[in-house]
Amino acid sequence: MAVWLCESNAPAHNQQVKPLPAKWPDVLKRESAWYGSEDARRIADNVLLYQRDSGGWPKNIDMASVLSDDTKTALLKQKSEVDSTIDNGATYTQLKYLARVYGAKADDRYKQAFINGVEYLLKAQYANGGWPQFFPLHHGYYTHITYNDDAMTGVLGLLRDIAKKKSPYGFVDDALRVRASTAVDRGVEVILKTQVVVDGKLTVWCAQHDEVTFKPAAARAFEPVSLSGLESVGIVRFLMKIEHPSQRVIDAIESAVAWFEKTRINGYRWQETPTANGFDRELIRDANSGPLWARFYEIGTNRPIFAGRDSVIRYDVSQIEAERRNGYRWYTDEPERLLKVDYAIWRAKLSMPVELSKPGP
Repeated sequence: MAVWLCESNAPAHNQQVKPLPAKWPDVLKRESAWYGSEDARRIADNVLLYQRDSGGWPKNIDMASVLSDDTKTALLKQKSEVDSTIDNGATYTQLKYLARVYGAKADDRYKQAFINGVEYLLKAQYANGGWPQFFPLHHGYYTHITYNDDAMTGVLGLLRDIAKKKSPYGFVDDALRVRASTAVDRGVEVILKTQVVVDGKLTVWCAQHDEVTFKPAAARAFEPVSLSGLESVGIVRFLMKIEHPSQRVIDAIESAVAWFEKTRINGYRWQETPTANGFDRELIRDANSGPLWARFYEIGTNRPIFAGRDSVIRYDVSQIEAERRNGYRWYTDEPERLLKVDYAIWRAKLSMPVELSKPGP
C-alpha cells in the first residue's frame, strides 16, 4: 500500500501529493516502476558518493538520507578509506540497488559503479573460496571466512544471479558473468569444506571459520567457537538453490536439517519484558510456543552456550550481563521455516519424499 504525504487526512481532488521518500532498509522492496523515479536516482547518487575507491561500501549508513552540499564534499574526500565490507548487508545491497536503478534509468555512472563493485567482490574472495568480513583486510577476526549475519551467502547469492543473467543483471557482459560463476563454485566448495564434523557426522557451521585451517573460529568476545543455529540457516538455503546438486551438496543439506531437528528447543519463548530501565529479555516456559533454536551451540554436546563481554562460556542466558543479554539475538525461530517449508520444496524439486524426524519432547 502506498503512503502519501499531505497536510490533510484525505487529499482534495486538486491537491498536489507525493510519496514519502524511501528508507534505506526498504530500497530493495519497492515496485519496479519506482526505480526510475527522481527519489530513486537521488539515492543512487548517494550510493555513488559512498562508494570507496576499492569498489566496495562501508556499513551501517543510511544512504537514503538527503545529503547537504557539505556532506557531499566530505564524502568525496573519504573515497580512499579502507572500510569496505560485506558485513551487515554492505556492498552487495548497494549493488542490487544500483542494478535496479540502472535497469529503469540507463545511466552509465550506475553501471560502472556496479561493475567496480562486482570487481571488488571478486578481488576480496580468498583463493580457497571464502570471503573475509573486510577488504582490504583488517587485522583480527575480520580475516576469518565470514558467514556471520549472512555476509558470505549474501555475496554468493548476488554473484549467482549475475552468473545466471537474472533480472536486473542482464547488462553484465559474458566475461564477468563467467568469473562470477567461477567465484560461486569456489564458494560452494569452501562451504562444504567448513561444515563441522562431530563424531564422524556432518552438522552445521560456525558463524566464522579460520581462513587457513577452516576450523570454527571465535569473533567478538561474546561470539564463541560454536555451531550456529542462525547463520547455518542461510547457508542451507543457499545450497538448496543449487539447480543440480552433487551428492556432497545433498549430504550437506540433509545433515544440517537432521542437526536442526535434533537441536530444536520446545516449550519455551524468548520474551521481551518491560522494566523500569527499558526492557529485559528472558527465556520463558510456554508449552504453546513454537520451537526455538539458540544462536550458539557447544560443539560436541549441542548445549546452547552464551557469553558476555568477559568471553566466559555460560549455559544460561540469564547469567550474562544485561547489556549483552538484551543487545544480541540469542535465540531464533528461523530454522522452523527452513524445516517446514524450504526443505519440503527442495525435496519435491529433487523428487525425494520428505522424511523429517518427529519433534523431541
